[in-house]
Amino acid sequence: MPKPRAKPSVPSQAAPSFAGARLDLLIYLALLVATFAVYAQVRNFDFVNYDDGDFITNNLNVRQGITAQGLKWALTTGYEGNWVPLTWVSHMVDCQFFGLDSGWHHLNNVLLHALAAIMLCMFLQRATGTRWRSALAGFLFALHPLHVQSVAWVAERKDVLSACFWFLTMWLYVRYAERPSTGRYLAVALSFWLGLMAKPMMITLPFVLLLLDYWPLARLRRRGRKVIWEKLPLLGLAGAASAITYLAQKHSESVNLIPIGVRLENAAHSYALYIFQTFWPTRLAVLYPYPPDLVLPLSPIVAAGVLLGLITTGVVVLRSRAPYLLTGWGWYVVTLVPVIGFVQVGDQAHADRYMYIPMVGLLIMLIWGAAEILEQLRARMLAIPLAAAACLVAAVVSWVEVGYWRNGETLFRRAIAVTNDNKIADNNLGSYLMNSGRVSEALPYLETAVRIDPEMGSARNNLGSALGRMGRVPEAIEQLQVAVRLWPDSPDPHTNLGTALAQAGRIPEAADEFEAALRMDPNDALVQKNLGQALSGIPGRLPDALRHLEEADRLSPDPEVEQAIAQLRAAQQ
Repeated sequence: MPKPRAKPSVPSQAAPSFAGARLDLLIYLALLVATFAVYAQVRNFDFVNYDDGDFITNNLNVRQGITAQGLKWALTTGYEGNWVPLTWVSHMVDCQFFGLDSGWHHLNNVLLHALAAIMLCMFLQRATGTRWRSALAGFLFALHPLHVQSVAWVAERKDVLSACFWFLTMWLYVRYAERPSTGRYLAVALSFWLGLMAKPMMITLPFVLLLLDYWPLARLRRRGRKVIWEKLPLLGLAGAASAITYLAQKHSESVNLIPIGVRLENAAHSYALYIFQTFWPTRLAVLYPYPPDLVLPLSPIVAAGVLLGLITTGVVVLRSRAPYLLTGWGWYVVTLVPVIGFVQVGDQAHADRYMYIPMVGLLIMLIWGAAEILEQLRARMLAIPLAAAACLVAAVVSWVEVGYWRNGETLFRRAIAVTNDNKIADNNLGSYLMNSGRVSEALPYLETAVRIDPEMGSARNNLGSALGRMGRVPEAIEQLQVAVRLWPDSPDPHTNLGTALAQAGRIPEAADEFEAALRMDPNDALVQKNLGQALSGIPGRLPDALRHLEEADRLSPDPEVEQAIAQLRAAQQ
């Protein structure tokens, strides 16, 4: 086994030959083509009713495209528990040029994913001096099924965008390591900060750079503590982003108070599960829920702990003979820390998207390890067919997985089929079916969501709305009153309760609910319209009714609203 090299893999003065540069360009072009071949079907996909509304379709700051107000909002908001101004701006750019044509938003995700794969290939080749191993890492990154969630889900733009800056930062760092200078260091810091503005998970990058200093750059041995001191400014940037994110998540409803013991058990299990899914990516879903009783089986947790202990021990023992194992394993373990569940945000026990960057560490271990074994066995001729087979299998499985993201129905039917007691999948499928006019078909899924979690305000809200549309108004009111109590900061239960009360002829109470909804979201044209119509039936409230209808028409011009305005003006005269 080769020992760690004492110098960077690619000398700083070495210029690539014309033939080598042309071959590299062909590899990058093949990466681009292969990525789009797997993901081209997303051009005809819809937005899904899971975060896409919050991030794009229902977000007025984003839908308006690039505006001064929107840019200010992007820089200052902690919406959805994260500070990601660059991601917000990227969504605004899409809306500026493509409006709400979902296909173009999807294709831009694919393009960013392809660029990330190309930059990964460039970084690895420059750092290690190995063209074909680096190319294989790029192809497996681009084609792996665990990455489908990050690419096919428009709301996960932050994954693919931050990955571009992650690998760009690492490429710039290798350049800095070859010939350190202030200018090159500032380029690293700037790229890192831009990545943090795309997704705060970038905070672990300085630690991964230290791993690169061990292998393949071999700077840790030669420069000692200097390589640690030079990371301090980057750690300062990471600390600033962490503080902003903590403040955003502290005030976010998405923080889920799972007991710390359960989170620690789940973290150990997830570390092992992600490894299994990397090699056997089947039964993937948009969300994997915790068990409703929060009791995790003991045997998988114990097995996971044993596996992690064995791998860590093996990596440490082999660190001199196979240093890439330590770098790869460290990359995997460290980059998962922000999302492994120590701080629980959301309802998921684990998520495919969390492997977007960490998987690279496992790919390094796999590819460089397999190459070493084949060389030891003098079977290098097997490398090409094995690599081609791995890429082909990954591409075929990913093509199938991408298809599940066509719309909310296909996505959540798949999640229900491969997971148990998935209240979010049941609720979102029911919501999709209801909003598609298939109310009776939606009802069983909404009832299931409420059965799994009677304290789930959004499920109560959707169930009440469905009951109201079916004419079961007293039951609807009962469910929506519970929803208002469970989901007090959302305008939706107030809006739907107002609609149900209006159906029951309880107009003053309906108006109160619409007014409560408007206090939370004054830019909702439908609620302005509903409130105006309700107030028009209350003696003495005609001027208020007219004002709200005029505001509704301003927010969203509607001939029906204009006709109602004309009638009210005539009545005033």
